[in-house]
Amino acid sequence: MLINSINLIQVSINPSPKFLIFAANFRQGMIARNNLKSLLVAVFSGILLAISSGHALAQVHEEGAPHAKEPATAHEPAAGGEAKFNPGALIMEHIGDSHDYHFFDWKGHPVSLPLPVILYSPQRGFTAFLSSKFEHGHKVHNGYKLEHTHIVPVKADGSVDEGVKVFDLSLTKNAVQMLISSLILLLIMITVANRYKKNGSTSAPTGLQNAIEPVITFIREEVAKVNLGRKYHKYMPYLLTVFFFILINNIFGLIPGLANVTGNIAFTLVLAAISLLVIVFSSNSHFWGHIFWPPGVPLPVKFILIPVELAGVFIKPIALMIRLFANMVAGHIVITCFIMLIFIFGGMSKVAGWGFSPVSIAFTVFIYFIEILVAFIQAFIFTNLTAVFIGQAFEGSHDDVDGHDDGVIA
Repeated sequence: MLINSINLIQVSINPSPKFLIFAANFRQGMIARNNLKSLLVAVFSGILLAISSGHALAQVHEEGAPHAKEPATAHEPAAGGEAKFNPGALIMEHIGDSHDYHFFDWKGHPVSLPLPVILYSPQRGFTAFLSSKFEHGHKVHNGYKLEHTHIVPVKADGSVDEGVKVFDLSLTKNAVQMLISSLILLLIMITVANRYKKNGSTSAPTGLQNAIEPVITFIREEVAKVNLGRKYHKYMPYLLTVFFFILINNIFGLIPGLANVTGNIAFTLVLAAISLLVIVFSSNSHFWGHIFWPPGVPLPVKFILIPVELAGVFIKPIALMIRLFANMVAGHIVITCFIMLIFIFGGMSKVAGWGFSPVSIAFTVFIYFIEILVAFIQAFIFTNLTAVFIGQAFEGSHDDVDGHDDGVIA
């Protein structure tokens, strides 16, 4: 549905006669390309499943396996029982995943939105309850305990039960956030597509339609056409979905209390894996011929270049994964560090804490606005480089990127 809506928007903002003919036969064209679009919808739906259950695989406790030490918390007990502030732990808590939305503390009590905890154990069966039952790790509930972000099975005395396997299928804040962003993306695209369907491309766009149309036009003209040539129509739904999906999650990550989904390496890994599949299935014999038998080089050099060229196929999506992850995490860490400087100086002296507060707040606001710009830039870079890599995969074919758009949907 999302890709169909995006295609309708593309057709509506291009008023050429050939596209108007295509609009009239929109249903027929969609049936012809149904298989490709079903594949794209399926792989993007896999993002939701992968992130929701990705940490479940990591939380399978094998029998007899040693239990990891619980990570440090932001306020560790110091000598004399007084809580000691731990900046490093607070940073990791801020950018990490959790089983609830924690907003702030009020009079020593956390103000948060609990999320469903769904567990399956071959020994104990299914268990479901809200994360508030754990009271942020200080209580055992139904034989399970929350240690930092990991749910572990425990015995009656509270010790970890190493003989019980647990599959954590819970809806963490990253998974919930991604579901919400997907619904918002669908709502935006379907609303804009219905507006075009109702008014056509002759009336001036207004409201949300006016905001989305320039972005779609920019991706089409400056990303798709430049890198994919006459084949750009085939990949526009994927490129637009990637761009808006990353952008929405980047913006949500800047809202205090919400999850920084694009700062999760599992999320960027799945996006990079989908891009790799699209790149590989877009390739041709010319592409693989240059990898497994590079032309124009001596025979001994070929055996050196083959592993290098083959590694390059995987290095490209890995670069996409690390670039998006590192940039979004770095910005959040910098903002958190500037805020924590107030409390660090305040721990030395109240005068120093109050005196440094205006400086810290000024730098925090400045970096925050920079991060808004970075959110758009990183969505564009991921989309643009994906288009570049796809174009390289079929470059050299009869319908390569050197051709010009003839107005016909491939």
